[in-house]
Amino acid sequence: MARRPLPSILSSRPALVRGRDLARSAADGATDVLHPVLTIARGMRRQVAWAGSWWGRTPKDRRGPALLLAAAGVVVLVMMPYGPLLAVAAVLASAAWMGRDRTASAPAGPGQAETARLQALYEALVPYLSDPADPAPLYAYDGSWDKAFTAYDFEGGRLARLHLRYPAYFTDGEADARARVEQLLHAKAGRGREYRFDWNEEENHLTLTALPPLATDIVAQRFVTAPGETVLGFTDADAVARTVPVAAGECGEGRDAPPVVWRTGARSTEPHLLALGQPGTGTTSLLRCVALQSLVHGDVVIVDGSGTGEYACLAGRPGVLAVEDSVLGAAATLEWAAHETERRLVAVNRARQEGRPVEEDARRPLWILVDRPTSLSQLALAEGRPDPQLLLDVPLRHGRAVNVAVAVADQLDATESLAPCVVAHTRARVVLGRLAPEHVEAVLGAAQRTTPAAEVPPGRGYARLGTGPVLRLQVPATPDPYDEETSPAHRAAVLALLPGTPPPPAEEVPAPAAPEPASLRKDVIRTVADLT
Repeated sequence: MARRPLPSILSSRPALVRGRDLARSAADGATDVLHPVLTIARGMRRQVAWAGSWWGRTPKDRRGPALLLAAAGVVVLVMMPYGPLLAVAAVLASAAWMGRDRTASAPAGPGQAETARLQALYEALVPYLSDPADPAPLYAYDGSWDKAFTAYDFEGGRLARLHLRYPAYFTDGEADARARVEQLLHAKAGRGREYRFDWNEEENHLTLTALPPLATDIVAQRFVTAPGETVLGFTDADAVARTVPVAAGECGEGRDAPPVVWRTGARSTEPHLLALGQPGTGTTSLLRCVALQSLVHGDVVIVDGSGTGEYACLAGRPGVLAVEDSVLGAAATLEWAAHETERRLVAVNRARQEGRPVEEDARRPLWILVDRPTSLSQLALAEGRPDPQLLLDVPLRHGRAVNVAVAVADQLDATESLAPCVVAHTRARVVLGRLAPEHVEAVLGAAQRTTPAAEVPPGRGYARLGTGPVLRLQVPATPDPYDEETSPAHRAAVLALLPGTPPPPAEEVPAPAAPEPASLRKDVIRTVADLT
């Protein structure tokens, strides 16, 4: 039985697409065939324009003699043998010459100044990439950069990209040898910028790329993410395979930006976050940004060890179960979080054994945000109480299976006071501030691929999710709306994300007084007296 052809609507190439491609091919072919005609027509238009401008510049007393001379020339051409044909050929030739493409061709090679910079960089690499026993050295004192540098780009007279070869005997597997070459290239290519080094050990190639500064005009907002996804900040366009629309700048201009997305939940490989940084680098703003995004799909519990009221704007909001900053309140809150995690585990286990769906209260995401837990540990030790960080052990160990995520932020000089359970189970890491590369490697577990930034704004640092690469990071601006120094635009942006009554317009938003910290909801958890 013969097969019947599929209907045209089910074909992989609809007729409309084929017709569009056919029309585009016909237009390209017609353009190629009619290119001489188009060139001559463009030249004649330029000739007419030139003649019109010349006639306008000619004084009136000279226009009559000019017309008489032109008429005499026409009469002579008509009387000459083959005169009209020669005149037409001359006009067409001049039109073709005037209608030619006058786009200047790019220079074939680097200029004199660029050649000098490349040669100086080549000579500086000779002591590091040469060997006296090499019979045909790629890098020699009397050599040239042509064979070593295969590609390069300059922007404004400064080196923007360089692709170089190095000999196979160079020890590119040793961190010290690579660090020496990277330090030299950083110094010779120009300080004040960030550079990324991509080593290709298999083919003995190294690519140096000057990175543009990360955008600092993105404010906290509703990002286009799925449930369980949190935007920690934004990075380089070629570092991630995803972009999200954002509103940036004072006028809220829309554009696409590449985000660093942290995924939580049962299928996440790094369900808990640890953010470290120096004072004033933006770790509290990062937790505040995470809290604003978490309230869209779940509940939030906040423990503020600094006790400065940085999270007062979240107190009493729908979805915020508690905002505690005292040792007693923090211990009660974290103890409830541990019992809640155990309750959810039992509910999930029973639902699976009975073959029924899990209850909604056991599936709703719960976020435990702890800022400066080492300060609470010191206060608890002074009062003879147990360390509150130990209460995070159960949510950190078993929270992934029941949609409980923990995010901890602290200062970098207090890492020795962090509990072992916090360090061991926080696989998503963020480090903010101006730090030495060895400090970044100690926190993230891998060396950064870029040189340190010359200027480090608040919220600038590096992020690593699990075993992924180290990414540059710029946290969205999420200031405290109750701070008097917060700009009206940023205050309005943050208040607009808070659940509850919408705030007034930006120009009318005052700096409201911070309300009293909210206590734990009695219908959800036990009271502090029952827990102590």
